[in-house]
Amino acid sequence: MWPFICQFIEKLFRETIEPAVRGANAHLSTFSFTKVDMGYQPLRVNGVKVYTENVDKRQIILDLQISFVGNCEIDLEIKRYFCRAGVKSIQVHGTMRVILEPLIGDMPLVGALSIFFLRKPLLEINWTGLTNLLDIPGLNGLSDTIILDIISNYLVLPNRITVPLVSEVQIAQLRFPIPKGVLRIHFIEAQDLQGKDTYLKGLVKGKSDPYGILRVGNQIFQSKVIKENLSPKWNEVYEALVYEHPGQELEIELFDEDPDKDDFLGSLMIDLIEVEKERLLDEWFSLDEVPKGKLHLKLEWLALLPDASNLDKVLADIRADKNQANDGLSSALLILYLDSARNLPSNPLDFNPGVLKKSAVQRALKSGKKINSNPNPLVHMSVGHKAQESKIRYKTNEPVWEENFTFFVHNPKRQDLEVEVKDEQHQCSLGSLRVPLSELLTSDDMTINQRFQLSNSGPNSTLKMKIALRVLHLEKQERPPDYQHSAQVKRPSVSKEGRKMPVKSQVSASGSSTGGSSVAPPTPVLGSHEEPRVEEEAHPPDATPPRQGDLGRSSSSLLASPSHVSAKEPTPSIASDISLPIATQELRQRLRQLENGTTLGQSPLGQIQLTIRHSSQRNKLIVVVHACRNLIAFSEDGSDPYVRMYLLPDKRRSGRRKTHVSKKTLNPIFDQSFDFSVSLPEVQRRTLDVAVKNSGGFLSKDKGLLGKVLVALASEELAKGWTQWYDLTEDGMRPQVVT
Repeated sequence: MWPFICQFIEKLFRETIEPAVRGANAHLSTFSFTKVDMGYQPLRVNGVKVYTENVDKRQIILDLQISFVGNCEIDLEIKRYFCRAGVKSIQVHGTMRVILEPLIGDMPLVGALSIFFLRKPLLEINWTGLTNLLDIPGLNGLSDTIILDIISNYLVLPNRITVPLVSEVQIAQLRFPIPKGVLRIHFIEAQDLQGKDTYLKGLVKGKSDPYGILRVGNQIFQSKVIKENLSPKWNEVYEALVYEHPGQELEIELFDEDPDKDDFLGSLMIDLIEVEKERLLDEWFSLDEVPKGKLHLKLEWLALLPDASNLDKVLADIRADKNQANDGLSSALLILYLDSARNLPSNPLDFNPGVLKKSAVQRALKSGKKINSNPNPLVHMSVGHKAQESKIRYKTNEPVWEENFTFFVHNPKRQDLEVEVKDEQHQCSLGSLRVPLSELLTSDDMTINQRFQLSNSGPNSTLKMKIALRVLHLEKQERPPDYQHSAQVKRPSVSKEGRKMPVKSQVSASGSSTGGSSVAPPTPVLGSHEEPRVEEEAHPPDATPPRQGDLGRSSSSLLASPSHVSAKEPTPSIASDISLPIATQELRQRLRQLENGTTLGQSPLGQIQLTIRHSSQRNKLIVVVHACRNLIAFSEDGSDPYVRMYLLPDKRRSGRRKTHVSKKTLNPIFDQSFDFSVSLPEVQRRTLDVAVKNSGGFLSKDKGLLGKVLVALASEELAKGWTQWYDLTEDGMRPQVVT
């Protein structure tokens, strides 16, 4: 079959992927594949497991251990930028689930084939010309690691590929997958963890700053960090969808947060089929891969009920009163299948002149574009504070999406589903609708499947959706007093020695936290049994290097002198970076000048100028990095600074923004603009983490932190915006604003 599979893949690349890439970005309009050759080495299946228990009799579930080491050759070019790049080999290793359903009484006996990975597969791609490709405008925010994560997660649950083998009518149920259940995870506390922080070159053992990363498929949650505590109490709650079991596990890893590389504190894996059997588990689990430590969890398996008879009790259990319409634990799950739209307006000005932004009109007129061309529609959906967006469909007023979405709902009696169809090209609305979730409570099977008339749109503009509500119910089991459960704790298949440390805060949005660490809405993120990679790239690193000898110590003592650094606190993160003779000498001189008052009002680490504002029209936080001044020199030639930003608490790689590197200067000018998709109420609860770092080249040791600033965004002036100079400090705390 392999040669014919290769023909299908080439057709997929040329007829589907290539047009989508061209339409996705104006800079990629000349994108094309010049060669697609998957090689002669076929995909190998190293083992097959067939499930015979706890499965529907009209389906067959197979788990395939697959391995592909391909000498493939995929070449592409972007003529506009004279860019050539490609792939010369691919490796994929993982467990792929294949579901044959529904089984039918006519040939071909199987209605459809569904394929997906239960967790992120191990993926390695040998690129050619990647650096040139990432230099193209619009792509410079990407990296090798981010691209691998996007590709890997495309096939991880709840994403799947479904291939129909019979008519659409018979497999309609596959287009609307209902999760098997919801796992509510109470991440409570730990005891007797290892102390990883050391002082005096390792002679004195300290404590740890523990946090946890929890995974269910591609849903990832990260707890808050508890400082200097070997028996931390988190008391946080997360909610995760479970689409497939047997086969899925809850994976937990504990780490000690450090300025450079986080230390591993232990792991745990629990088979979810056991949690479903027990319904409720509340106990201490011993951590694997470490000599000591245990973790206290409370796990609840919530069934999805298609009727509202238990809703009032569930609402009372989670305390869903009038003052908590959008926050807290969930009482129900909303499942939405976005099918298609019809008769969307080609020219938004025809039906609602006020909808189209003036700036969009001006841009269109200046560029000579026709405003009445077919739109690039996408759909924005929200329930309370939780929002998701569909993919963009290009150049059509009758788009077909066929996408599934889920929303955790706090109180369906008081919340609405709000839907807006937007034109990505002209940045305008093509229509909207609002569906009170209370309507679903009285509908048959709590499901509505119809075409909805769009408001503020054309007279015949409709949106076809299927939406269903399911009440989350914890069914308590009657147990004898001496009952002992058999919850299976699995040992990780990745050894501690082979572990790759995570990039922090790969956080999914499926959870809600009662411990003050609410998680942000996700794009598909890293979720893997094989561990996340530490980024190894020729671009500016985000990890600071380890301490380098006694020179680092001498600078540490200098940096510990400001009054806001506590004597019992760990050495500030910048101390391990300012460890070169020239940098240390300059820093000592600046601190001496500061003490003598000769540089009154200036930071010894320099300043950074930022413009910060929130655009309500674009629903984005806009940050412009203008320049820095009086930075520390890492060498006789100065420094090679760049600026890295996160919108805390999100520290995913996908949420990172970076400027270009400015070579051999202490007063770099960047003038680069970045944005974060976030609403105004949400951003006012967030903090902007800005770090100025030294690049120093790929193999250079002269890398590290030049200074930080943490900007609290809880300001009424955020909608208007401001431009200010900020003092850089070693930890970003209590920055002094320089007008």
